[in-house]
Amino acid sequence: MDKNSKIYIAGHRGTAGTALVDNLRARGFNNLILRTRQELDLTNQEAVADLFKNEKPEYVFLCAVLPCGAANVAQRADFIYVNLMMQNNIIHQSYLHGIKKLICYGSGYMYPYSAQNPLKEEYMMQSNLEYNAYTMGIAKIAGAAMCEAYNIQYGTNYLCLALNNLYGTRANFDFGKSRVLPALIRKFHLAKMLEDDNFEGVLADLNMNEKEATEILNNYGIAKDSVEIWGTGKVKREFIHSDDLADASIFAMENINFGDLAKEKNPQNTHINIGSGVAYSIAEVVDMIKSIVGFNGQLYFNTARPDSTMDRLMDVSKINSLGWKHKIELEEGIKMMYQWYKNSVRGGVESKFINLTYTTSFNAINNLNFIADSKRICNG
Repeated sequence: MDKNSKIYIAGHRGTAGTALVDNLRARGFNNLILRTRQELDLTNQEAVADLFKNEKPEYVFLCAVLPCGAANVAQRADFIYVNLMMQNNIIHQSYLHGIKKLICYGSGYMYPYSAQNPLKEEYMMQSNLEYNAYTMGIAKIAGAAMCEAYNIQYGTNYLCLALNNLYGTRANFDFGKSRVLPALIRKFHLAKMLEDDNFEGVLADLNMNEKEATEILNNYGIAKDSVEIWGTGKVKREFIHSDDLADASIFAMENINFGDLAKEKNPQNTHINIGSGVAYSIAEVVDMIKSIVGFNGQLYFNTARPDSTMDRLMDVSKINSLGWKHKIELEEGIKMMYQWYKNSVRGGVESKFINLTYTTSFNAINNLNFIADSKRICNG
């Protein structure tokens, strides 16, 4: 890419997309094509075709995703339909319009439920996926396979980067939509305000009246002297900061080609794992957040509530051997994230109190969650 290249970022308002836009602009790339979901429905084949025809992008970052979040079990059909449609439309139009290079993103759910950690790229499709996330896993496998197949058949240069547990500034802190780290940060932030007898701050953060806020706090296990965490805290997770993902994405776009990955006669599983290569137990993560926020109360691990899914740790030896390594360690990243949250307008305004329900989310392990907009897509 050169500084005048036309670059399309699909999903530029999500956690990954915002970091990518900031990183590109900081490097002098300003010829960016950006569309919100109100401006462009990525599941609409004709609309996507018109974008490519009219804008003529040269490079594409496919960040748009209907993510696994609080409502994952309820949205299993949406996960496969929406993500497949977006991937199919963007990848195929990239081929039809001669895009020079494309990067899409995979997930740890691409790997078998029983796979041994750390997860190597070649483990994909070796066994059954986790049941609660298999439609997401199938959609992401299809995206990786589609890039690989187009490269083999049509000579394109499309890459897929697979990651676990993305976090970062500008994350969504809405309990019904957030990933595990922003949800935990917000829980401890609210508990700290209760500890400081700042109930007005709690009401402002939740954007609710006293009755509604009290019900939320009770149901989420947030009190002035304790915070409830679902499960044992023993499950381990790997996290990658959105700034690191943006850096890895640009590195791959500029330095890695499909030919570097397809060394065998019949190339398969040529996607690349991206991550820190370090896993933390949820208990360790909670202790970090508790210390950073400055909350002095107790932790209550509610073992009657389910632990999250299997431990997931990416094997990042391939991307490391190609010349990229993460820079932001988890504690530093959490500090950055919390500072941004405090400086923003609550980091993600809570909807007015709606249909509170328990879920057994496989991503937000410690949360009660809102089942809200089932068509939420990180496309703006």
